[in-house]
Amino acid sequence: MFPRGSSSAGAPVPACDNDQESYECPLCHLVCTDYPVLQEHVELHLEESSFLEARNLSDVDLAQRIQNEEVRQQKEAARQEREDFQKLQRQYGLDGSGDYKQQLLKNMEKEVAQGRMQPSEYHKRKADMMESLAFGIDDGKTRTSGITEMLSCYYQNESNDIKQVWLSVGADHFHCSLGDRGWGCGYRNFQILLSSLLKNRIYQDCLKDHLSIPCIPKIQLLIENSWKEGFDPQGASHFDNRLQGTKAWIGACEIYSLLTSLSLKCQIIDFHQPTDPSGKHPRLFEWVLNYYKTDKENTAKVVFTSKPPIYLQHQGHSRTIIGIEERKNKSLCLLILDPGCTSQEMQKLLKGVDSKSLKLLQRFVTGLKHKQYQVVAIDGVLSAEEKAARRQASQLFVAQRIP
Repeated sequence: MFPRGSSSAGAPVPACDNDQESYECPLCHLVCTDYPVLQEHVELHLEESSFLEARNLSDVDLAQRIQNEEVRQQKEAARQEREDFQKLQRQYGLDGSGDYKQQLLKNMEKEVAQGRMQPSEYHKRKADMMESLAFGIDDGKTRTSGITEMLSCYYQNESNDIKQVWLSVGADHFHCSLGDRGWGCGYRNFQILLSSLLKNRIYQDCLKDHLSIPCIPKIQLLIENSWKEGFDPQGASHFDNRLQGTKAWIGACEIYSLLTSLSLKCQIIDFHQPTDPSGKHPRLFEWVLNYYKTDKENTAKVVFTSKPPIYLQHQGHSRTIIGIEERKNKSLCLLILDPGCTSQEMQKLLKGVDSKSLKLLQRFVTGLKHKQYQVVAIDGVLSAEEKAARRQASQLFVAQRIP
């Protein structure tokens, strides 16, 4: 409470006509005749002033908190982006963690340490690896031949529910080894393709400088050479123009660039979404059937075509299609070589195939469950003019999309 007549509350003002004493508010100059009313009025001013001051302080504090939160979120987003980028680098072998040679030596050392490999075997395989890398030729340790011949014999004699089977020109199976386990499927599928192309007289001339199956580092060099020729500059930029010395994954675009640089006529077909409401890809199976079927009607149960195998890519893995079954109930089944299968598994298959063991190669429409698939299919040889046109077209890669 303010003392009556205090200048802090209000000074007396000249009396009105009725001689009643009046008081003026020092803050807004309101005139009151009742001092307690004036006192309450002034206290309201002071409370309002305190509230506004507190609110201003709260606004400043809130603004500071908002700014601090924005800075924190920006730092968190930058950290997450770095982690995601590093994760992708590790996932696709671009993190500088080594290459085929280093991984093979490291894994063989682990095998010796754990008693699964004798030191003498380690030194022998190391010497074989060094020779393989020096000549750029695959050592053949993961190779299995004779698969097409085995399939032909089986379908001719044992399979009664099959209407017809179309097979590519014979292909050898290659599986991922200690040196490329986890990332080498694309390279191994190229080896499978090349093993078939080398048996096909149609492609002998354009492959006369590649009569041996290259090792993985040599395949990396061949892809780099295709980039230097001008194929797929966007893809080259993605890999910083370098595959050698890395464990980089490759996919359909790299396979296309390499094959085209070798003057092989090929195309990428992108089955970018399922063509069945249940998430299946029946159009993919139909496309493969049309690829292998020849123009002439062939009533033979097993049809040997002149077509090379087909490279099949989906997220995280790739395989090779070497044929297709058409069953009496009209259903289709792909025959696939998977680099993830070991040569031991393939050798068992060669020793005695039956309907159960054949499932290692068979994939029905219900077995292809990924959202997107891409295929690279070879169908002839390019002239010099056609190759130049394909190189120019690869400046902006556009695959044929189905649907």
